[in-house]
Amino acid sequence: MDYAVETIDLTKVFSDWWGRNKIYAVDDLNLKVNYNEVYGLLGPNGSGKTTTLKMLLNLLYPTKGKTILLGASSSDPKISARIGYMPEESYLYRYLNARETLNFYGSLFKLPSKIRKMRTESLLDMVGLKAVANRPVGTFSKGMARRIGLAQALINDPELLILDEPTTGLDPMGTRQMKDLVLKLAKRGKTILLCSHLLADVEDICDRISILYDGQIQTEGKVKDLLRQTNKKQITTGNLSDTAIQKIKQLVEKENAECSISSPVEKLETFFIKTVITARKQRKVTSGAVADSENAIADFLVEEQKEELKRAEILDKLVSTDVSTEQKAEPAKAEEAVKMEKTLVADRELLENLTKLPDTSTAQPTHAKQKAEPVETDTISAGEQAKNLLDQLTGEKESQNDEQQKKGNPDKDSEK
Repeated sequence: MDYAVETIDLTKVFSDWWGRNKIYAVDDLNLKVNYNEVYGLLGPNGSGKTTTLKMLLNLLYPTKGKTILLGASSSDPKISARIGYMPEESYLYRYLNARETLNFYGSLFKLPSKIRKMRTESLLDMVGLKAVANRPVGTFSKGMARRIGLAQALINDPELLILDEPTTGLDPMGTRQMKDLVLKLAKRGKTILLCSHLLADVEDICDRISILYDGQIQTEGKVKDLLRQTNKKQITTGNLSDTAIQKIKQLVEKENAECSISSPVEKLETFFIKTVITARKQRKVTSGAVADSENAIADFLVEEQKEELKRAEILDKLVSTDVSTEQKAEPAKAEEAVKMEKTLVADRELLENLTKLPDTSTAQPTHAKQKAEPVETDTISAGEQAKNLLDQLTGEKESQNDEQQKKGNPDKDSEK
């Protein structure tokens, strides 16, 4: 796993109708992209950039060679689940709204519903589409479709993000937000491979670049090393008087070097963004894509630290929830539901027993008998005891015994 992306002798030949080799779109390409790197793939139209990306994603089969992504073959479905892809054209279901679109792509990665909902809201806020989240994506402009395309590429929190012309169709503010987001993702350990025709954007965000022509790499290296002019020096100072400028020119002439002094010029992108910020402060209403926070753009121009904290918070919401923890919690919830169901059944049976009417044909006599028997037995026992006591006191019992002895043997007298 030395490289996040590696191609070995990658070749793609498109044949004609008769099967004859027609075009070498990619020819023995050996590409190496390090982990946690923003790598730019540049080249004119027809140089093989998009063909290379499609072979990396296993959307096209190479004629020769192989591709390795995140240490394994790109054909492995487990590897595909760790990759986010934003194509050159966003192919979306036009009758789904933005929220339903992200939920659909999240379900393709088998994300739990709670995580899908959380990431959907975070991504809509990040790309500035939360205000139009319920609009069908078929009514979106090209720039808004590109924004939702970026959001779907991030829904699975990918380790490798592949972007094909990511800023095409975006306004300058959206382009600036896109570049800032790419830099933040790189700081958080993501590997990003992108191709673009807008060289100024690539220059701002890429660590290394390679320039393709006719399917082959013509040059490769770090952006700063490739663009540095070692035979010239640049000095930036504050405002100087005319006298100081003349002295500087005289010193430079003594060194037999050329000298050009002029005031710096602001970038058109920065000027455009400042103009839009001024309009927003005046509360101008727009039906286009707008970030949820009114200060989303102003912060990174004026107060960089606050902007970093806000974007870090959004990204933390996006990547903090662990899918595996959520999946482990699902069986616990199911077991709790089963226990609750059993409790409800037991309560229902108890309620039926309490409210059931007794059977008068059998229960009532048995109840009376059970209560009558001990009462009758207790009454007789008490009477006998009282009578015996009275006989003892009056001596009546002895006289009765004598009479019974006299009268009790009539049979003996008759025998005599």
